[in-house]
Amino acid sequence: MTDIFSKKPELLAPAGSMEALVAAIAGGADSVYFGASAFNARMNAKNFDRDEIKRAIEKCRNFGVRSNITFNTLVYDREFSPALEEVEFLYKSGADALIIADLGLAAEIKKYFPDIELHASTQMSIHNIMGAELLSELGYTRAVVARELDRDSLFEICQKSPIETEIFIHGALCVSHSGQCLFSSLVGSRSGNRGECAQPCRLPYNGSYPLSLKDNCLAGCFEEVLKLGAASLKIEGRMKSPAYVYGVTSIYRRLIDEGRNAAKKEIEELAALFSRSGFTDGYFKKKIDTSMNGIRTEADKAQSTEEKSFDIRQRSRMVDMKAVFKQEEPSKLTLSLGKTSVTVLGETPEKAINAPISLDNVRKNLLKLGSTDFVCDKCEIELDDGIILPVSKINELRRNAVSALEKALVPERRVLTFKRENNSTEAEYSAKRSARFLKREQIPENASDYFDIIYLPLEEYRSDRANGVIIPPVIFEYELEKVRKMLEKAKEDGVRHVLITNPGQIRFAQSMGFECHGDFRLNVTNKHSVKELLRLGLADIIPSPELTLVRVSELGARASSNAIVYGRIPMMLLEKCVIKQLSGCESCEKNKGMLTDRMGEKFPVYRTCDHRNTVYNSRVTYMADKKEALLSAGIVGGHYIFTDENKEKVSAVIKAYKNETETKEPIRRIPKK
Repeated sequence: MTDIFSKKPELLAPAGSMEALVAAIAGGADSVYFGASAFNARMNAKNFDRDEIKRAIEKCRNFGVRSNITFNTLVYDREFSPALEEVEFLYKSGADALIIADLGLAAEIKKYFPDIELHASTQMSIHNIMGAELLSELGYTRAVVARELDRDSLFEICQKSPIETEIFIHGALCVSHSGQCLFSSLVGSRSGNRGECAQPCRLPYNGSYPLSLKDNCLAGCFEEVLKLGAASLKIEGRMKSPAYVYGVTSIYRRLIDEGRNAAKKEIEELAALFSRSGFTDGYFKKKIDTSMNGIRTEADKAQSTEEKSFDIRQRSRMVDMKAVFKQEEPSKLTLSLGKTSVTVLGETPEKAINAPISLDNVRKNLLKLGSTDFVCDKCEIELDDGIILPVSKINELRRNAVSALEKALVPERRVLTFKRENNSTEAEYSAKRSARFLKREQIPENASDYFDIIYLPLEEYRSDRANGVIIPPVIFEYELEKVRKMLEKAKEDGVRHVLITNPGQIRFAQSMGFECHGDFRLNVTNKHSVKELLRLGLADIIPSPELTLVRVSELGARASSNAIVYGRIPMMLLEKCVIKQLSGCESCEKNKGMLTDRMGEKFPVYRTCDHRNTVYNSRVTYMADKKEALLSAGIVGGHYIFTDENKEKVSAVIKAYKNETETKEPIRRIPKK
């Protein structure tokens, strides 16, 4: 077990603006994460333009604080050149790490900027050691692990991961597993995976707020958190005010330094800064029930603390000065900070006719560091008698020395030339038509005449109807052995195909001899991600349902030909059982619930992997009448999703797609924008 007193974890604080960044530093953050004006998962935050990015990184560096840049959105093919140009700018500006959610982008970054740290965003759904091991193989240095993990699962990962782990200790919770939510995108045309989430989970359903969670707060059990051995503890809040950032950061700074749980008064202070009907630690303590639900009430808003003042100077870094002023020699000033030392030369002093400069006067002007991020700890001055040097020249010498020190703190980095590559020629590929069913009973006897691969969820698999299984999209460490045994049984029954729903499953399934196919849950939106996943051993990939037909066509045959052409698309994966909350355990046992929004739209909810829930779209994607458009996009096989259809309905769908017939089925087409 990690000795919490010998190695403190990093405290990572948010910054949605320069003011919030200063607040984070003043509050005691070891690292700050913030986003550029593009390619980050909080596009509605103020964020930073290029000049601000430079100043923000410099500010962090001067105070000995690490700068982690959020680059955690999915990227389209036509965005890769500007994305890499932005990375080059961040790299040259001295950013310490990039937080990444796109496998293809990560691969390109490692190719051209091999010595920059990559942190895997929580959007990558890392919830077991297998996921961390794959990230290590791909060159990541840190995994931001899933927020739904309980204390024991976190301990396992923190202790056994080959790379650093970062865990979430305070702030807003998404009810869906991160990276597994398409609700805002498919219903509201605002992609959460692209930083534009409209937060449909905060809206009412069935007359209440079953999807809205309280903010996470682990301050009350912080001693247990410290024992996990995590490298970094993260506070959420890039949309929050500087006062929030300072207040929350300063409280957790005290808790880390003193190795203790928060006192009641500190919890109250956190709630006064921001809460949704209080806080929850339900995931951490594995108490996942209605007590986790909460909304932002008028009482919460009234309680919110007014803006606080804070002084960043308390974090100023101590430098040593050594100045030399000798007649007929250039003046010289050396600044030292840790192992970094710089020396600058200035004007040559002259012999004074009258009123020579005094030692006190020189010291007074050298110590004028108030507008900088430094404070002088020790000042040594060598001054010849009877010389003169204008005060303006002493001040200039000081300013030049500070500027030289700031530049010296920027790490030297090697930049490789990058260029936009042409699409590589793909190996020959025979497109397959595939389908997934929730239950064996839905599968018509002649389904295999139309579908090359028929998938069932691993927990529902029976050998007489399906030749493929879907690995559960979330597997906590304690669930892995159960999944292994089910896969072994499926292999014995002759299953050859598995649908990979998380990158961490690839090596696991390969070691058992399966042919691995990539699910839409891998969030593939560009050909670089396709290339990376094929390199890892996938046979083909179902692209993200968020893509337009044009973007699907750019992915190459092993992805474009497998796009979803029919069915209710899964939009949320919940750790929390909303079926039980709305309708009781009996409905959960029957494996079906329903969410109804304010407009009367009905979203089916099915139990997944024993206790989790999947929320499906209210509308059915239907494209039987769009054969020409599908072929133009390279969709020659296609993937079908069957949820509430019986055998007769499935047979009717197959017939419609064979004959390209019209139907009165409710349609939600692949988006055009």
